[in-house]
Amino acid sequence: MTEALDEGPFFHGTIAKLYVGDFLIAGYRSNYRPDVVMNHIYFTSRVDGAGLAAELAAELIGGDAIPRVYAVEPTGPFENDPNVTDKKFPGNPTRSYRSRAPLKIIGEITHWTRLTPEALQMWRERLIARRPEERGEIIN
Repeated sequence: MTEALDEGPFFHGTIAKLYVGDFLIAGYRSNYRPDVVMNHIYFTSRVDGAGLAAELAAELIGGDAIPRVYAVEPTGPFENDPNVTDKKFPGNPTRSYRSRAPLKIIGEITHWTRLTPEALQMWRERLIARRPEERGEIIN
């Protein structure tokens, strides 16, 4: 386990409707690369980072998907997310982590900095408009 920069609170962005006491677990397909089954569950200490992940997940799914952010508690060891730490953002300024252990939902967050329509359009062009295999490697 890499030394983590935070002790919390931690957040997870998703489109799933969850409840306090539920658990998020690894083993589901990536929102960004549906051909990849994830070995980890991802989270951050930045509520706006979790909000961004939730909004992108909603865009990728389409339809009436609702972005949601949950306060979570790791139930086991976790590490810095190698998909962003040192690979893209040395030192983990995004405060992004991953764990093979479940995350326990301890609350829902209803306020975070939402993407402007212009920022959402930029993400559509940069990520969402690309085919999944063009969205980049995921270190799983």
